[in-house]
Amino acid sequence: MPVATPTLAELRDVCQPQAKLQSRNGEHWAGRLYMRELSLRATRHLVRTSVTPNTLTWLMVVAGVGAGAALLIPGVAGALLAALLFQGFLFFDCVDGEVARWKRQFSAVGVYVDRLGAYLADAALLVGAGFRVAETASVAWVSVGLAAALGIVLLKASTDLVDVARTRGGLGTAATEESTEIRSARVNGVRRLAAAFKIHRITNGIEASLLFLVAALVELGTGGHAPTQIAVAAVAVVSWLMVPAHLFSILSSSRLR
Repeated sequence: MPVATPTLAELRDVCQPQAKLQSRNGEHWAGRLYMRELSLRATRHLVRTSVTPNTLTWLMVVAGVGAGAALLIPGVAGALLAALLFQGFLFFDCVDGEVARWKRQFSAVGVYVDRLGAYLADAALLVGAGFRVAETASVAWVSVGLAAALGIVLLKASTDLVDVARTRGGLGTAATEESTEIRSARVNGVRRLAAAFKIHRITNGIEASLLFLVAALVELGTGGHAPTQIAVAAVAVVSWLMVPAHLFSILSSSRLR
């Protein structure tokens, strides 16, 4: 007997819990803006198939790493393909969790591959960007791309290690939204001011891929290569400014208490 196709309303209630979508760090802005609407329509059909959430997560990893490789293609074509592949990364990142919730197929392997994919995708994009710039400039740009990738990986790791520390320290549950607030009102004010400019977003692969696409389009009009160089350098600088700042915010909050 064929499995009935669930309605979008039924799927939304189960697959897109509001607590996750509305949390500060639980959902990317692009997910809330448009991708969750697209992913839910794909999930509606996927839940009727034998495809597993882990298969979708692996497709997410392939799309993300492929975005970094795409930047090795010169010109706008490579930057456009990288941006599209990172949209695919976000799509599969949404769909795998939705299918898992509907089918109730949860696993530690899925969580592990999901987090590994986030590390690999962002790192691959910046490494690819470094090699892209090195083709028209100094090979030293490869090191700049690697430095940016390392900074981004450290940012992600410092966040994930909060859960590891809480578990091993016997605190058990994940940190709450309230626990992310820094105990010093003055420092908290500086943090909110910095967050208002949203400059930290270029350390995320989705925003970075769009930044590199804009740089490639500018280069198409000007004939130079400086825009991509500036973009890669900006991501590297911002990521390494954020590493100590993020570490300080964690240790100054109640996340580990």
